[in-house]
Amino acid sequence: MVTFSIRDEIVEVINKLFVYTDMQEWEKLQDEIFSNDVLFDMSSMGGERAETTSKEICKTWKKGFTGIDAINHLAGNYLVQIHDTVATVFAYATATHYKASATNGNTREFVGTYNISLLKHGVGWRIYEFKYNLKFTTGNIDLS
Repeated sequence: MVTFSIRDEIVEVINKLFVYTDMQEWEKLQDEIFSNDVLFDMSSMGGERAETTSKEICKTWKKGFTGIDAINHLAGNYLVQIHDTVATVFAYATATHYKASATNGNTREFVGTYNISLLKHGVGWRIYEFKYNLKFTTGNIDLS
């Protein structure tokens, strides 16, 4: 049996966050990644900073990805701090969205960083705070 370090377990949750989002695996995001309640901050993109549920996050993302043919998140440069049952992760990430039918360019890209806090539950590490810090966007932002 292969065992993982605590840091490996935490990074695996962050990697799954992006992979499951790209694959639109909404149930897996709710069951394996997010706590039921999340302090969710997308204010750098014009959204709000608010307490919400993992179900609402997935509902919002699902709606936002409607009509997009492919989503690709790349993340790395993880800085992980662990204090008993609480961990924080800083990460760089890009999100590229592709829409074949867009007439003003097929892609848009969001470049930024994440501040993510996780809590160790009986079933594993779960994200309870999520903040995206947009640096810049490129491409056809509206995918029109």
